[in-house]
Amino acid sequence: MMATAKEKRLAPLKTPTSLSEEATQSISAALTGLLADTFALYIKTKNFHWHVSGPHFRDYHLMLDEQSAEILAMTDPMAERARKIGGTTLRSIGQIAKESRIADNDADYVDPLDMLAELRDDNGELIGRMREVHDLCDEHNDVATASLLENWIDESEKRVWFLFESGRRGNG
Repeated sequence: MMATAKEKRLAPLKTPTSLSEEATQSISAALTGLLADTFALYIKTKNFHWHVSGPHFRDYHLMLDEQSAEILAMTDPMAERARKIGGTTLRSIGQIAKESRIADNDADYVDPLDMLAELRDDNGELIGRMREVHDLCDEHNDVATASLLENWIDESEKRVWFLFESGRRGNG
């Protein structure tokens, strides 16, 4: 028997996807963890942007502002991808705090070169996690999520490069 339009409207929400239920659950959970890390890195980058000082203030301040905007720009597509494949994603700041693996830095003062080094390492860790999620996508033939991750990895590698070069001491 065919379902009526009303029955279809009242049916439990199940987003149509060609991915298996296991793929949907695994990939959306991995994206949610990655999203928590991304939000934490955004806040940390903004923190350092707001509190950087010293002779290279203007350069670092502007670079960190650009990087924080780039990091924030990843969040909506990341969350929407989890939803698009039929999963769920972050619901609160508390969930971000619980799931993020990016360490906070609440120090009253952080040397600007230490800020750059810490963000360089954090972005490097984020790249590693993105590669893990990419491997998971490959296992489940989720080429669309993998494609997004490839662009985010490239953007993150650029941030690592800029942070590394900006934080170098001397000519060696």
